[in-house]
Amino acid sequence: MAGRRRVPGTRVVVALCLLLAGLVGCGGEPGADGTRTEVQQLLDRRAEALLGHDRTASPRTGAADWASRLREVPLAEWSYQVTGVRRDGDQAVAEAELRYRVQGYDRAPVTAKRTLGLARDADGDWSVRTERPAEGAAEQLWDQGRVEAVRGDHSLVLGVGRSENDLRAFAGLADRAVPAVSRAWDGDWSGHVVVLVPKSLTGMAALLGSPESSYRGIAAVTTGETDAPAKAPADRIIVNPDAYGVLGDLGRQVVLTHETTHVATRAHTTRATPLWLSEGYADWVGYRGASRTPDEAAPELARAVREGRVPAALPADADFGFTGESGRLARAYEGGWMACRMIAGQWGETRLAAFYRAVGAHDGREGAVADALEKVLGTSTERFTERWRAYLRTEFG
Repeated sequence: MAGRRRVPGTRVVVALCLLLAGLVGCGGEPGADGTRTEVQQLLDRRAEALLGHDRTASPRTGAADWASRLREVPLAEWSYQVTGVRRDGDQAVAEAELRYRVQGYDRAPVTAKRTLGLARDADGDWSVRTERPAEGAAEQLWDQGRVEAVRGDHSLVLGVGRSENDLRAFAGLADRAVPAVSRAWDGDWSGHVVVLVPKSLTGMAALLGSPESSYRGIAAVTTGETDAPAKAPADRIIVNPDAYGVLGDLGRQVVLTHETTHVATRAHTTRATPLWLSEGYADWVGYRGASRTPDEAAPELARAVREGRVPAALPADADFGFTGESGRLARAYEGGWMACRMIAGQWGETRLAAFYRAVGAHDGREGAVADALEKVLGTSTERFTERWRAYLRTEFG
């Protein structure tokens, strides 16, 4: 076949490379496999020290400072898997996958890519000098300093650079949020949350691996992937202290309840779920029971409707971009909330939850909302949209 001309002796050369790779390498560094084995053994000892919060472990593990940072974090698991080693004489850089699990909160390990700087002494023993997020990976909270922990009845709050009173206040908000979500969302979730409180917006952005501009003005976000398996780790609610500090008591509670709703519904929030539904439902739970009128909770949308700018369609995912015009973002959240409020008011709260699950259970985005509208609410996309537009005119007219 063209381009497949066989070179005599190729198999012999390849086989010889494979045979010698562990001894001298083939065009590589001598003893590379031996170095990797030594590094893995070193990181195993480091992991054991950190899991046990052992600040007296061998200095070679580099664990003393990190054990102090992690002292209050209840760890059930901590391990490294070396994925690559680059050696230059007595210096080396190891790439590894960190797997850790918080006791009582994570159903499966959280994974994070890490880069560790290593040095070898005159006796030939390796030591860990540095550990940091791998290129392109997000920080972990303990990368930012010593972690303080506060346990609530339904929450674990972890913070850096925050007072104990600050963290207890967040635990109180979370402990009120969890029962509120459970009353609206019937069962099938863990019933507890982990809240991360960094020192500032800069710390929040680093935990999310994104620029600060993406989250300026956003009080909190919830991590987690859609379509994650049921045994996936619990989501983290990450707070932006800069934006959170300007909220009133009700606003702070609504935000924490909103984010807790995302944790509760994550198993049913898939690529088929539009943002107007996931964000609208979280806002609906957040405001459920609060004495806020639509005018008070949705001022941007109310203004648009009164000016004759009634939305022609439900908010698109693109309308929820954090870097866009702020009024557009506000109207998107408010429009999703009003849609869920309408369903709860006209079809009932049980049907709203059933609708949410039905959309998420669809094979893909196309047809997901239309099918769920027909099967759960007995309507079509066109009729539902017109009903929502009329509802906006009624509530804001």
